[in-house]
Amino acid sequence: MSNQVPADGTLLPLMEEFYTIQGEGYHTGKAAYFIRLGGCDVGCHWCDVKESWDADLHPLTKADTIIEHATRHPAKTVVITGGEPLIYNLDYLTKGLQEAGIKTFMETSGAYPLSGFWDWICLSPKKFKEARPDVIAAAGELKVIVFNKSDFDWAEQYAAQIPIGRKLYLQPEWSKAAQMTPLIIEYVKANPKWEISLQTHKYLNIP
Repeated sequence: MSNQVPADGTLLPLMEEFYTIQGEGYHTGKAAYFIRLGGCDVGCHWCDVKESWDADLHPLTKADTIIEHATRHPAKTVVITGGEPLIYNLDYLTKGLQEAGIKTFMETSGAYPLSGFWDWICLSPKKFKEARPDVIAAAGELKVIVFNKSDFDWAEQYAAQIPIGRKLYLQPEWSKAAQMTPLIIEYVKANPKWEISLQTHKYLNIP
């Protein structure tokens, strides 16, 4: 986390922002404005945005500016991601977005205390840093990335903690998709509380 980020969340290290189609999880196929914040210490070796890890590489940007940019697009939905967005206080940003009539979705590992006002939280926990109970309780969906066979048992540990009725997804890690997808298919057939999530944006070749 950058030492320069104010605790009130009025300035945030913005890596990138773009308008696209949500590619994975519950909201797959929906248009959304993505806000990617820099800074992460979870350290997934298969992360496809490692350039997001160092917050100091990304300019501190006024949350008001980010909100204004988000209002320019037809879909009144944002996805706040990272990096790990919950490193920062997201109260100011999400309150402003919701006041502008924009729904707020987040993708998080759950490793940091919950902040912000949310219409949807996608919890994607990582083995390297345990998800917190407050984020687990608030999540609308649990999305577990499957990199090897042991991840199925690990996914069940989180499924046992997530509130009943929330969405449960297994998603193949992109570089291992050829090996893991057939295993996921068989696992979901045997355990139908789970669904398959695919990174459709990669198949569609969009951001």
